[in-house]
Amino acid sequence: MSVTQRIDGVPVPLERPFPLEFLHHFGTVFRSLGNTGSPNLCFGVQNGVKRYFVKFAGAPTIGFRDSADDAIAWLTAAIPIYQACKHPHLIRFLRAEEIGGGVAAVFEWTDALGVGRMYPQSHARFQALPAEKRLRAYRDILWLHAHIAAQGYVAIDFYDGSIMYDFARDAVIVCDIDYYQKSPYTGDMGLLGSTKFVSPEEITPGAVMDEITMVYTMGATAFALFGGFHRARDTWTLSAALYDVAVRAVSSDRARRQQSIQQLIAEWTAAETAFRSL
Repeated sequence: MSVTQRIDGVPVPLERPFPLEFLHHFGTVFRSLGNTGSPNLCFGVQNGVKRYFVKFAGAPTIGFRDSADDAIAWLTAAIPIYQACKHPHLIRFLRAEEIGGGVAAVFEWTDALGVGRMYPQSHARFQALPAEKRLRAYRDILWLHAHIAAQGYVAIDFYDGSIMYDFARDAVIVCDIDYYQKSPYTGDMGLLGSTKFVSPEEITPGAVMDEITMVYTMGATAFALFGGFHRARDTWTLSAALYDVAVRAVSSDRARRQQSIQQLIAEWTAAETAFRSL
């Protein structure tokens, strides 16, 4: 049976009791975020005028069926990925340390809100933005992943829950690249994230995942932002030319997809320029 503990008055659901006082090393906890099903506990922490996002591996989170050691290993492996892929549209990694019997990764706090389906209010608010702002957000996600590809990584477990949007600054932030891998990657991590974003090769044992896999993920992202997660033409809210670019990106045949994020960007940009001139 799960328990709910409190730290600085903030409720934290856990599979079983776990000491959380070590968090005061970082400051005062003001928020607990999305811990269910995750290997990590996530917190908003304030220290003076500074606010931080702290991700901790090692606690018994609800719904995570692997061991605490597995969670620690995953978060530890993610740290060099954040360091290598630093980008204005990626949450800013600050430091990591062993503490509380696990590992804590500390990031700069952002006031951006999650705009995935699991956040109904901010999701609806994002979808109500003018098309130009959502198009800019998508372009920024594409350019971030072009940068990630240039650093030699492939996106694994990217989905709409990874996307945040700062409505005050009209800026998109990707908050989670924990499972990204060096490309090409051949592994069997099982199904991670949402089936609406997962390419055929990600669920095929022994298949190679690479930049062409990431093209599929970015095509799926376009349908999430502009097609209501459906891939039918009649639910698409942009032009037919942009639809054609996106539907090619999510082809089950890797040879039919754009062969790089840069190629996807070039085709999308050309179709978007025509769309904006209408």
